Amino acid sequence: MARPISGTVQVAVRHILSDRTTGVVTRTRTIKWRDTDYRVRRPATGKQSVELTCSVCEASLLAEVRDEGRTRRASAAHLILAALCAVIFVASLVYAVHQGGKTLPEGESSPALFPVSIIAIFVMFVAAPVLYVRGRAYNGVSMLDAPKPRRGHAIVPIRGPVAATRRP
Repeated sequence: MARPISGTVQVAVRHILSDRTTGVVTRTRTIKWRDTDYRVRRPATGKQSVELTCSVCEASLLAEVRDEGRTRRASAAHLILAALCAVIFVASLVYAVHQGGKTLPEGESSPALFPVSIIAIFVMFVAAPVLYVRGRAYNGVSMLDAPKPRRGHAIVPIRGPVAATRRP
C-alpha cells in the first residue's frame, strides 16, 4: 500500500454493475461493483471541485473536496454529537426505568417527561451509532449531483490497506 501523502485523500469511484434485491420475508440485497482508485489533492482553504473519470464507462464525475481543517472539524462534530446522543440515551433510559417502576396512587398520572424519555430512547438508539459511523467515515469528499445516466456511481473513501482480490 502506498504511504499517505499529506494534503491528499484517497477515494475510489465505484461503478455499480448490478443492484438486485431478492426475497419477500427475508430480503437479501446483492450489489456488484468495480472501483477505480484516485488520490485527490486537498485545497489549502475552502472547497474545490475536481473531475474524476470512471474506468468502466468513461463517465466524468464531479466531486467536491474540502480542506483538511474543515474535514477534521466536521468529523469531530459528528463524533461529539454521537457521544452526546449516547449520554442522552443512558440518562433517558435511567429516568424511564426509575419512573416506570413507581407505583402511582389511583387517579395520578405519570410525569410529562416519561413519554419524552421513551421517545428519546428510541431516537438516540438510532442517532448515536449513525453519527459515530458517519464521523469515522467522513473524508471531506462528496459527489456533486450527477445527470441521470451517471447516477450508478459512488465516491467512497479508501481506508487502510487495500486487499488484492481475484475475480473469476
